[in-house]
Formats: sequence, C-alpha cells, structure tokens
Amino acid sequence: MALPVRTPPSAPDRRPRATVRPARRGRGRHRQRKVRTLRHRRIRAGVLVALAAFLAWFAISVGFALTNPTLGSSIPGRFAEWARENGGASIVNWIENVWYSHHPPPVGGTPPAGAIKKPTSKPHVAPSGPPHLDPPAPIVPFASPAIPGEGQWSPVGRTVGGIPAVYETTLRPDAVHTSYVVGVAWMDTKLLRATLYSGSQIPGGGPYPYTAPISPSAAQSLVAAFNAGFLMSAANGGYYTDGKLILPLRTGAASFVVYKNGTSNIGTWGTEVTMTPDVVSVRQNLQLVVDNGQPVPGLNASDTTQWGATLGNQVYVWRSGLGITADGALVYVGGPGLNITDLADILARAGAVRAMELDINTDWVNFTTYTPSVPTAAATPSNGSELISSMAGGPIRYFESWWARDFITMSAAPQASSATTTTTRPRRAKVSSG
Repeated sequence: MALPVRTPPSAPDRRPRATVRPARRGRGRHRQRKVRTLRHRRIRAGVLVALAAFLAWFAISVGFALTNPTLGSSIPGRFAEWARENGGASIVNWIENVWYSHHPPPVGGTPPAGAIKKPTSKPHVAPSGPPHLDPPAPIVPFASPAIPGEGQWSPVGRTVGGIPAVYETTLRPDAVHTSYVVGVAWMDTKLLRATLYSGSQIPGGGPYPYTAPISPSAAQSLVAAFNAGFLMSAANGGYYTDGKLILPLRTGAASFVVYKNGTSNIGTWGTEVTMTPDVVSVRQNLQLVVDNGQPVPGLNASDTTQWGATLGNQVYVWRSGLGITADGALVYVGGPGLNITDLADILARAGAVRAMELDINTDWVNFTTYTPSVPTAAATPSNGSELISSMAGGPIRYFESWWARDFITMSAAPQASSATTTTTRPRRAKVSSG
C-alpha cells in the first residue's frame, strides 16, 4: 500500500510585490512630510518677511511722523495724527475719551496771573493819515465782575501810515468756566490787505505762488498771520486760489473770499459772496456760525460732529473763528475751553455780522502779530507775538518751509503804508480805547 505523499507547506510568498508596496508607501509618506515641512517653512518665511516689512514701514512711518511738525507741536499729538491717518482713529478716540473723562473742564476758578491783558496805552488821537476805520468798541465781558482790562483793546503790531491796524483784547469765554481766557483780534481792512497762503497738506497739490515760508519781500509789510480752516476732507467745502479750482466750491458753505485788491469778505457762498472776475481766493469751512449779527439758530453746544471732530470728542476745546463787522473790519477769536456756541457768542459780541469757524484743537489755533523795531523793517519770528501766550506753534510757524497747512496773512496796504501825515487841516480820529 502506497503511503500518501505529503506536500510540504508552501513557503511564504516572497515575491517582490509583497516587499515593494510598504516601501513605496513609506517613501510617499516621507515625501508628503517633506512637502508639508517645506510649505510650513515657506509660510513662516513669508510671515517673517511680511512682519519685517511691516515693522520697517512702521518704524519709518512713525519716525517720520514724530519728527514732522506739520502733524503737531507735541510728540503725543503727532502720534495721534499719524494713527488717525492710518486707520487707528477709533483707538485714538477711545484713549482720548478715557483721558478727557477724568479731566473735565474746570468750573469756576480764576485765570492765571496776567492772562487778562490790561490796555497798553491810554486813549489818544492820531494825526491825519491814510483812510482807516474807527477803532473797536470795548467788548462787554461774559463773566461778572469783570477783571480789569477784560474786553478792553490795545493796539499791537506794526503801524501802517503811523496808525494802529490791529487791536487785541482778552476775556473769559463764559460765566461758568472762568479760569479760561481767550483772545480777540480786530483788523482794520482799510489799512491791511489779506493773502491766502496754501500748503502741500492743506489744500494739497501745488506748487502755489503764496506758500510757506513767508518770503523776505512779503515780510517787509507783514502785520499779522493766523490759521485757516480744517483739513479739506473735513471742511465740507472747497478751495479756489490763483485762478485754480483746487476743490469744488459748495453752495451754502461759509466762505472767506479775497479779491484782487486785497480786500476780503465772509459770507455764505452763493448769496453774500459769489464768484466774480475780481476773486483771487476762496477758502470754505463748514457753515456760518454768525449771520445778521447773531449766532445762527440751531447751534448745539454738545455737538462734536457738525463743527469738527474734537480731541477726545470733547466740546470744550481750542477753537478759532473769523468774522466781518458792519464796517468791514475782520475779527479773529481763538483760545481754549470753547464750544461752538461760545465761539459764536464772542464773535457776535465783538461786532461780527457774519462769521465762520476756522481750525480747532490745540496745535492748530494760532494768531501772531509782528512788530519790527522800525515800521518799515521786515517782520521776523523774533519780533512776533501771539494773541495769547498759550497758543501753540509760535511766531516762527509761518516762516518755516515745512509748514504745510494754509494760513492767512494781513499786510500793510501799499497806498496806506506809503502815505505821509500832514499838518494842514488834520483829520482827527480816536484810535484807541480803554
């Protein structure tokens, strides 16, 4: 009987395919890990490059801003302006709101010693000379009892034809915040001629024939210089100068207009003032705050939008305004602790029949007069004086090439400065009060 043949157990399948497949999967995973690692490295490198580029831009941009006086006179002010221009307005406003909420305007109190200026001269009579306006009447103070000198005028600046062309006074802006003091300047437009100087920031563009710095030839007749209005993005109005429409003029906007002969006017565009062949400059800013000799209806003392974005959205801030009187004089008001109704009230009480708000906030409100030792000498920063001592910028601002905002100058009229006095049948006029 034949024995069954035993078949040996089959050997393990060692075909190449059994060993190749795992090897291929391992290499695939390794390749995938390598690709992922390379991708992550590229992402990290891209992030680092972007971060380095951002930090470089940030350092250059902030460094330039902190050394750029056109953004303000203080380091915090410049940084805040930079932040607003680069999308950080909400953060800046939050910080300012926190600060201002803990520093409300003081109620009551007395002004610092010397803040209310006493008249520098007694009433006197000028000899005959070039045509000029009667000097302004004293302003009735808002707070009672009045401080000696409050609302009383003093002649300042270069005389024109021997006659004072600018008068200044100081007073408290209301009967509540009595530690604040603001300044008021009155300008004789028969003796003075206005010029609108334009800047690369306001209104932008250029070059302009009249721009900072004030030239040596213009300094020979310069009497006063002061700030103009808002950034054009906030002015709700237009800008025209030297035959060029820089930004469209808005019907209904408050407008400061300069004519070819240097005379000027203030009014609502399209009604009191319009375009004529004699117009050389128009600077618009918001709406009138005074009309027909009275503050316009509807002014809201708590408003922080219609009348400008104030620092920290506070209503009591540095403000300035410009008005025109019934006889054509210009009246400037500037100082701290003003809301929009205070500004309008002071302009009206100073005799303005129409008036507009100019720039606001600490760094931008400035009015300077120049008094060279010889009436025919040049105005310089060293012979300049500010309307109130706490104004920022100083008399040098308008003589610097970096000053990029627009401003207004008042200079001696050629025919007035060249006029000589006479002793035959003199025409006597009172030119000082107080």
